[in-house]
Amino acid sequence: MGPSPAFDMRTATTDFVPPSLDPGESELQHELSLIQKRDSSLSRYSISVSVLLVGAIVALAAMAAHQGTGTFLKIRLTEAIFALIALIIVFNVYTIRQEFLIKQLRAQLSDKQAQFYSLRNLSMLDPLTGLYNRRFAEQRLAAEVARTQRMGHPLALVMLDLKNFGLINERLGREAGDQALREFAARMSSVIRGSDLAVRLDADKFMMILPECATEQLNRVLSRLTPFELHWKGHEVPLQFAASCKQYQIGENPDEFVARVAQNLVTMKREGAKAPHFETLTL
Repeated sequence: MGPSPAFDMRTATTDFVPPSLDPGESELQHELSLIQKRDSSLSRYSISVSVLLVGAIVALAAMAAHQGTGTFLKIRLTEAIFALIALIIVFNVYTIRQEFLIKQLRAQLSDKQAQFYSLRNLSMLDPLTGLYNRRFAEQRLAAEVARTQRMGHPLALVMLDLKNFGLINERLGREAGDQALREFAARMSSVIRGSDLAVRLDADKFMMILPECATEQLNRVLSRLTPFELHWKGHEVPLQFAASCKQYQIGENPDEFVARVAQNLVTMKREGAKAPHFETLTL
C-alpha cells in the first residue's frame, strides 16, 4: 500500500478563515447588531415621548384646574389634553407595530443563522461520522503550522488507518462498516482535548491534529484509545488500526509534515517493521 496522498496546502494558508471570522457570520452579526440598536433606540424614544406627553397633560390639567381660568380657556385646555392623549395612543400603536417588525426581523435573522450554520457544517464535517472533513483539516493544519512557526509551540499529528476494514463491508454489509466508522470516530472524539481536531480523511483513514501537544501529552491521548469490539447482529468484530505519530519540525511546510507522517504509517504497516518513535497500536 502506498502512502496516503499528501494534502494540497499551497493555497490553504491564505484562504483559511477561522470560523469566528467567517464573512457570512460577520454579516449576520452586523445585521443582529443593527436590529439590537434599532430596538434599543425605539425603547428610548418611546419612554422619552411618553414622559413628555404625560408631563404636558399634567401641566395642562393643572392649568385647567387653576382658579380664575376662564371657561373658554378651560375648553381649549381640555381639547389640548384630549389631543395629547390621542397622540399617546397613536405613538403607542406605532411603537407596537415597530416592535412587531423588529420581532419579524429577529425571526428572519434567526432562520438565516440556522441556514448559515447548517451550510457551514456541511462544508466542514463528514456526514457519516460527524468528524471534520479533509478540506477543513487542510485549512486548520495550515493555520496551526503557521502559528507554531511564529510561537514555537509543539504540534503533533496522528494518522490512523483501520486494518482490514474492507472485510467488514464484505462479510457484514455496508451498514456494519458504517457503524464501525461511527464508533471509531466517537472514540477518537472522546480522547482528544477541546483544542484538538479529529478528522476523517477518507474511507478508513483518520487523523488527529493536536496543537501545543508535547510527546508526553501525545502518549496520554493515544493511551486513552482502549480496545473494543463491534457488536453487529450477533457478530463480534475486533477492530484494529495502525497509528503514525510525529511532532512538527520547524521549517516544514504542511505538505512535508503530512507526507512524513503518512510515510511513517506505511513503514509501520510493513510486516515486521517497527515505528521509529511509536509502536503500531491495535484495538
